[in-house]
Amino acid sequence: MGVDLGLPHFDGALEELGLLAQTAGLQPVARVACKRKAPDAALFIGKGKADEIKAMALELGAQEVLFDQALSPAQQRNLERHLDLPVNDRTLLILEIFGQRARSHEGKLQVELARLQYVSTRLVRRWSHLERQTGGAGVRGGPGEKQIELDRRMIGDAIKRTRERLEKVKRQRQTQRRQRERRDTFNISLVGYTNAGKSTLFNALVKARAYAADQLFATLDTTTRQLYLADAEGANGAVGRSVSLSDTVGFIRDLPHGLIDAFQATLQEAADADLLLHVVDAANPDYPEQIAEVQRVLHEIGAAEVPQVLVFNKIDAIDASQQPRQSKDFFDLEGTAVPRLFVSARTLAGVPELRRQLAQEVSRKQAAGAPAGQPAQVHVTSE
Repeated sequence: MGVDLGLPHFDGALEELGLLAQTAGLQPVARVACKRKAPDAALFIGKGKADEIKAMALELGAQEVLFDQALSPAQQRNLERHLDLPVNDRTLLILEIFGQRARSHEGKLQVELARLQYVSTRLVRRWSHLERQTGGAGVRGGPGEKQIELDRRMIGDAIKRTRERLEKVKRQRQTQRRQRERRDTFNISLVGYTNAGKSTLFNALVKARAYAADQLFATLDTTTRQLYLADAEGANGAVGRSVSLSDTVGFIRDLPHGLIDAFQATLQEAADADLLLHVVDAANPDYPEQIAEVQRVLHEIGAAEVPQVLVFNKIDAIDASQQPRQSKDFFDLEGTAVPRLFVSARTLAGVPELRRQLAQEVSRKQAAGAPAGQPAQVHVTSE
């Protein structure tokens, strides 16, 4: 279910929500979209549309209703009562996927923290069968209120413990980064919208076996490997050196703020990098919006000033008439011209040119003693 509130990036076909549902192991049976000037305070979509969805769900045998927007706890509770079905929103769906995919200790902690923060706002729904009771004149409260308070305290304690454990992990990562800095390691992080092909490109560059699949959020945990660049200038004028390459979690539209906060330790890899390889799905017609969303998240995590190289991936999936005329040009990214390379991580087309570009970035930093990735100030317009 999607509601067009006149905001940009409304997905009228609900394609991304459908992919999220499938990634979480669900099977969509129908998609409904409507337009409203503002959300209904009680039901988000209004009683008439809610009745329509209830009839459709009954006819199709639907077992759950998903919303593409975030619902308030009260709206979620009211919809469940009206529809007689579980109702969940985009935020919980993403949390569910992250919970299924997290493999490392750190990743599981991060997902758990985000889940606890989400659930803590929905206690009123969980304990709706224990209504606050009035026992007489001047007496308020009852079993429902006591249970909610007890549950809120338990979740608060769990959030505190999880944050403390994540802080310990964060300190360990900071120690590892300081060690890399002392070794004068050049750090490159892959960033991009989910399913842009980051992990496939990562495997192509370092010949690793990181999990890669044509699905949303195939990778949650950061993987770091050494990448040898034969053309890069090392210390004392030597040619050839190794750099550190990290594959990070993909971004997505309306990524829950709780997840951004919880994944701060993982996303810090991008903020601390010397260079970002911003991977873009060139075959996706919505790539400009996806680039904008990645840039928004980079600003949130303090990585907006890190130099970037844009990698337009999946050119093998582009129609022959739309193929780029050259393998490299410049792209206007927030007013700055950055190098853009066209590659196919699957067929390896353009990957050698990308390796040469990375060697140039490393050599530039080595020679100038300044941040790499600063391209010539060429004034261009994006496609």
